[in-house]
Formats: sequence, structure tokens, C-alpha cells
Amino acid sequence: MTTPDGRTSSADPTRAWRQIVDSAVDTAIISTDTEGHVTSWSEGAHRILGWTEAEMLGKPLDRLFPDPMAAEAHLAKERADALAHGRGGGEDGWRQRKDGSQIWAVGEMTPIRDDDGALVGFTKVLRDRTRQRETEQVIRQERQTLEVLNRAGSALAAENDLNQLVQIVTDAGVELSGAEFGAFFYNVLNEAGESYMLYTLSGAPMEAFSKFPMPRNTEVFAPTFKGEGIIRSDDITRDPRYGKNAPLTGMPAGHLTVRSYLAVPVTSRRGEVVGGLFFGHAEAGIFDERSERGLVGLAAEAAVAIDNARLTQGMQREIEERKKAEEALRELNATLEQQVAERTEELRRNEEALRQSQKMEAVGQLTGGIAHDFNNLLQVIIGNLEALQRNLPADSVRLQRAATNAMAGAERAASLTQRLLAFSRRQPLNPRPVDPNALVGSMSDLLHRTLGETISVETVRGAGVWRVEVDPTGLEAAILNLAVNARDAMPGGGRLTIETSNAYLDEAYTRTHSEVTPGQYAVICVSDTGMGMDEATVTQAFEPFFTTKPVGQGTGLGLSQVYGFVKQSGGHLKIYSEIGEGTTIKLYLPRFDSPVAEEVEDGPQTAPEGSSTETVLVVEDDADVRIQSVEALGELGYRVLQAADGPAALRLLRREAHIDLLFTDVVLPGGLTGAQVAAEAREIQPGLKVLFTTGYARNAIVHNGRLDPGVQLITKPYSFADLAAKVRDVLDGLA
Repeated sequence: MTTPDGRTSSADPTRAWRQIVDSAVDTAIISTDTEGHVTSWSEGAHRILGWTEAEMLGKPLDRLFPDPMAAEAHLAKERADALAHGRGGGEDGWRQRKDGSQIWAVGEMTPIRDDDGALVGFTKVLRDRTRQRETEQVIRQERQTLEVLNRAGSALAAENDLNQLVQIVTDAGVELSGAEFGAFFYNVLNEAGESYMLYTLSGAPMEAFSKFPMPRNTEVFAPTFKGEGIIRSDDITRDPRYGKNAPLTGMPAGHLTVRSYLAVPVTSRRGEVVGGLFFGHAEAGIFDERSERGLVGLAAEAAVAIDNARLTQGMQREIEERKKAEEALRELNATLEQQVAERTEELRRNEEALRQSQKMEAVGQLTGGIAHDFNNLLQVIIGNLEALQRNLPADSVRLQRAATNAMAGAERAASLTQRLLAFSRRQPLNPRPVDPNALVGSMSDLLHRTLGETISVETVRGAGVWRVEVDPTGLEAAILNLAVNARDAMPGGGRLTIETSNAYLDEAYTRTHSEVTPGQYAVICVSDTGMGMDEATVTQAFEPFFTTKPVGQGTGLGLSQVYGFVKQSGGHLKIYSEIGEGTTIKLYLPRFDSPVAEEVEDGPQTAPEGSSTETVLVVEDDADVRIQSVEALGELGYRVLQAADGPAALRLLRREAHIDLLFTDVVLPGGLTGAQVAAEAREIQPGLKVLFTTGYARNAIVHNGRLDPGVQLITKPYSFADLAAKVRDVLDGLA
């Protein structure tokens, strides 16, 4: 209604109210009479649920529920709660749309009263939470996958019995994939050259398979035992390879029902196909790409575990043979008994050290690969969560809190993968000349705050301690890890001492520590007065996931992270400990005696936006990561092009007149690495700026733990602000 002078009058509150309600297009606002029949239906309700107001006026709300039989009782309870408490509902649940699809929504109902307080109807407010629920489910699933792989990795690292190793892997595979049962078939041919011995089962009794012949080299099983690749089928009974072998042409009568089928070859470091992991389910369509990714990592763990078990068995046989030889020598010449005993003990220690080194290297390769895959997943999760946080309305308190909680979980997962990379020596380091005395002194306040009042911290800095060339941030993190570990060993309080000194490790020392190079070292020694460790614990202290703390109070990655950093820096670690006498851990870092360049302090980091006149070409094979990167750069204002592999990127570079920045993953499909793409790109467009990204360090751009000169890198997962600042710095020539 308008006044004579043309202004809008407030005399039509119903129209104004309707405009306000219809403007909330992301929320369904519905009013009903006292019996629950619709009296108004907002534009948001039309958009979310599909029905128009004309279709819903006078109708009950039971059609919004997948189960109409339970709908009336649910709505009646909401109305009763609304009358009794002023608000009814509030629970999440599935709701039906007009087209038959379903959304996950939360709804609340409140009473409507007239001026006299009499009930005239109810207001129903419904919000769509489908995307948020899907995001939360993805995070839960990936977190569960990481937990299963971590748990399996920890168990495998401490186990050398082949039967137990393979059973651990088979059990973990059933949990990872959601299969009803799983089996591991050992790759041993029978005399006829066709059968494979059943090794372990999970999810089914041994009797379920023992009465049937072993699987033969059929079209279904052959690709796995030949190591040709993964076989995943939503319904194996409809697969063209199924049922082609006489006389059964399919599963024998009485066999467990198998529809969904997933098989992964287990291949050793030497390329030998050790066997295959097979998983089945009676329902079709159970396994997906996530199941496949998890089992690929698990198969790698199985291969490493079996290789280590074989190595251990071989060493045990050698030790037994050596014992027999020693006995023969003692009988032959008693005068040589002491010399033989000493030499044998020395060989035993060297062999044990070599076995432990090989085991740690194998587990490091595995954890590095797992961390790389999860960094790609976490990049997608963190990037999309940041987009949600930037775009959620400020008054959406519950959604903001849910997104914040999800981001906290993703950041904890990212921290875990960084520890895995540190142990596996796959993190790119930025080594610089460092004065150990100055670094230890600068950490004094931090250590006092971190360790608390019950721990006395003392630093003893030696005179003339040599400089070392290390990543200072990594060295600080290593010392802090050792200090926190020492604090946990002193629950009643105690003293932590950090000392610096110089040392020379000679050839006599390196004979019993084959991985150490003779030479001059700066030493950082961290000692505590805690409970100490026995010999078995000392032996396993640096292994990933090994911890003596109760479940839930430690990841077992602290000391392994220190181990990986020191080894990647060319150094050496040594533990001295006894029960009740405390623990001393010495970090030996190679002396750096080159001239020291003057350090330039970095300026404050900013996150500037780009310009539509600046073009960025994103090259990433992972579609989810590529989409997230393109959207983030577009949001920053850049003109963005994208390619899934190197050849496609080079075609774009030849077609486009000018591209300012090539943003490429290090590892790409299509026959070209990121480094090769960058080299050819600069021939096509001289002066092109290049920024690499990766889930973990690759030899293409990182050698001996260091970035190649002039290379710019941002590691996954990165935040929106980190990406903005790094891209701007590279374009402006500041990086």
C-alpha cells in the first residue's frame, strides 16, 4: 500500500511479512493451522522441498517424511512439545522432496498465538543440512581409514611372525573395506601348477573355505596373482570374466555368497608377487574408490611386513648355522673360544642394527606414501571447509561451530601426516647455518612454559661449539619433542638438562654403527631424571607408532619424527637409559665449516588478492584437488586455466598468448613430471613463473632433503591464506 505522496505505507504488514519470509530462500518457513494443515508456504520451502504453495495449502506435512506411517506421530509430538515448551523438534533426519529424492534436514516448530494468547496455528522452520552431513561423513570415513592403517602399521612394526602379520593385514582389510569376509592367498603353486594355498581368513570360519578346492588361475583370479592390477567389481556374477571355467562355471554349491568383489595383489620390494588380498560381500555395490585406496596402502604394508619376516627368518637360520660353527670351532681349538665368542657377538650386533635399519627404511617408505595420499585428501577437505567458513552467514552459529570442529579435526590429521613425513624423511627441509648454543638459549623460555613448574630446566652450553647446517625450525621441533617426552617420563617432576658440545666419531665407533660417517659433529644432549627405559624399549623407541603411554595419550610419532629429521640432516642419534636412572638422548649433527652468509629476516606475511589480468595455469591430476585450487585462485581474483596432466598443460601454453604463473603438482600422469613440464613451459613462454606443490618431497625437485636452487614449493595441505601469499610472492619475485 502506498500513501498519496508515493511512499510505501506500513499499513500492509502481511505483505511486508511475506516479503521477509520469501527472502529466506535457504530456509523453509511453513505455517499450519492448529490441526497441522498448511496455511502458508515460503519461497524457501518451494526451493528446498519442490512443492509450490498452491500444491501444499490445506495439506498436512506428512508427505515430507519418507515413512508416512510414522509422520503423524512425529508431527503430533512436535506440536505437543511446542505447546509445552515453546519449541518442538530440533532433531536431524531425512525429509522427502517432491521428486522423490531425500535431504538431511533439521526442523523446529513453534506455536502461533493471537493477541489474546489463543493458539491459532504453528510455524515450522526447516533447514537443509545435506552437504554438511556429507562433509562430516567424508571426514569420519577418512579419519577411520587413517586410524586403521596407523593401527595396522604399528602392529606390523612390532611383529615378525608371518602368520600373525598376514592375519593382522587381513583383519584390517575387512575393517577398511566394509567386506563381510576377506582372505589372503599365498602365491605358491601346487604340483599341477594351478592352486594357491589359503593362508588366512577374516570374517568367516576356516571351515567355510577348507571344504572347497583352492582358487585356480582363472580369468578372475589370474590378474591378481600375476600382479597385473586391482580387480573391483560391483557384482562379480555379472562380470564377463566370471564363470568361464569348467566344471562349476562359477561358485561351487554351498560357497559363501559373493557379489561385491575386490582383489589387490601384494608385491614385494623386489617386484615379486607374494600373493593376493581378496574381499567379498553378499550385497552388490559395496566397494568404492575409498575402499580401493585403503587396500592399496594395506597391500603395501603386507608386502613390507612379509619381506621383513622373511629377512628375520633368514637371519635366524644364519644365526643357528653360526652357532653350530662356533661349537665346532670350540671343539677343534679351545684356545680360540674367547676370540670366536667376541667376533660372533660383534657380528650379531651389526646384523641386528642392519635389520633394524632396513625395517625402519621400509616402514618409512610406506608411511611417506600413505601421508602423500592423505595430504591430497586433506587438501580437498581443508580447502572446502575454508570455503564454507568464508561463505557461511555470520548468524549460522551451529553451522559455523560444526565447520570449525571439522576444520580442527582436519588440522589434527594434517599434523599427523606431517609427523609421518618427518619420520619417512620425505619433508622438504630448508637448511641454514645454525649456532647450536644460540638456538638452545633462545628456546629456554619456551621450554619453561611448555614443561611446567614441576620440571627444572638447565642448559649447559659448551665453549666453541661448532656450527651445523640444518633446518632451524626442524631442530627446534626435535628438541621440543625430546623435552616433552622427557616431561612425560617425570610425572612427579624432575630435572631436564640440555647440553651442547663437540665430538669426533672415529672409525672404531662407526664399525659398530654402520650407518654413521666418521667425522666432526656438534652434539645436543637432552637428559632427564625420569623413570628410564629397559633395553627392549630402547630398541623400539624410534619406531613409528611405538609408545609406552596408555591408549589415547600419544601417537608414538614424537621420537620417530626426531629420528627422521636427524637422519635426513645427515646426523646420528644415540639413547642411553636404565630403569629408574633416567634417559639421555644425544643428537649428533655434522659440523658446518663454510663461510656463513648474513641472514635476512622475512617480512610479515600477507594474503593479497590477485588481478583478472594475471593468468595462472593449474596442473593437477587429482580432480578434487584441482577443482579446489582453481576455485581458491578464482576467488583471489586471478584468471585461472586448468589441466589434468603435462601434455594438456603444454597444449594450453602454446594456445594462450601469455600465462603469468604455472602452478603444478610434482608428480603427474601422462609421461611428464611437474619439473619436466616446467622446463618445456619456459621454452614456450620464457620468463614464466613456476610454483610447485606436492604431498611429500620427490626427487624431481628435492635432493638430499633440500629443495633445488631457485625452486618454489608449497606443500599440501595448504590453507587459503598460505596459497594467496605464496602465489603473490612468486608473481612479484619476492619468493
